Amino acid sequence: MTQVPPNSKSEPIGLTVYDLPSPVQVAMEDEARTRTGRIRMLLVFAICAAPILFSYLTYYVIRPQGSASYGELIEPQRDLPAIVAKDLKGQPVQLKSLRDQWLFIAVSNGKCEQACEKLLYVQRQLHKSLGKQQDKLDRLWLISNSEPVDASLVEALQGATVLRVDTNELSQWLYPANGGQLKDHLYLVDPMGRWMMRFPSHADVGDAPTKIKRDLERLLRAANSWDQPGR
Repeated sequence: MTQVPPNSKSEPIGLTVYDLPSPVQVAMEDEARTRTGRIRMLLVFAICAAPILFSYLTYYVIRPQGSASYGELIEPQRDLPAIVAKDLKGQPVQLKSLRDQWLFIAVSNGKCEQACEKLLYVQRQLHKSLGKQQDKLDRLWLISNSEPVDASLVEALQGATVLRVDTNELSQWLYPANGGQLKDHLYLVDPMGRWMMRFPSHADVGDAPTKIKRDLERLLRAANSWDQPGR
C-alpha cells in the first residue's frame, strides 16, 4: 500500500470559470453582423446597378447632343407582361422570355395590309442601319388576331420574331397615342423588359426614319457600358 507522506496536504482541484455572454450581448452582436451583411449587400447591388443607372441618367437627364427624343418616353415604364403568345407554328412562347435584348415592336393583324407592310419595312431597314449595334436589338412583330399570314411576307421577315398575342391582353400593356391605334406605331422595350418609348405614327414619312434611327443609336450608345448582344 502506498503511504502518503505525513507532510503532504490535499489540495483542491483548481477550476477556471469563464463568464458566458449575456442574452443581450448575443442579440447585439447578431444585430451588428446582420447590419454589416446588409450594408455589404447594398454596396454590391449599387456597384452592379451603377452602369445601368448611369446610362439612363445620360439619356433621360443629360440628353446626349442636347436634343429631345423623337420618340415619346413612356412614364411610368411598363414591364413585359406574363402573356403566353404563340409562334406561327402554334407553339407557346412566354413574352417575358424575350428579355435581355432591346425589342423593336410592330403590331398589326395577320392580314397586314399596305400600311403594315410599310411599317415592317421601316422596322427592318432601321435595324439594318444600326450596323454592329443591330445584334443588340430584336425585331418583333405582334399579330393581334388569328388571320393567316402571307407566306411571302413571312419570308421577307427573316430574322424577326413573329408572335400571335391576344388583343385584349396586348392592350393591357401597350397603348397608342391619343386618337390612334396600336398598329400606327413602332414601340421600343429595353433589355430589362420595360416598354419605355413609342414612336409617332407614319414612321415611313419624311425624315421620320432618320429621327427614329437617331433615338435608337443614342439609347444603344448610352447602354454600351452594360448591354451585350445576344439573349
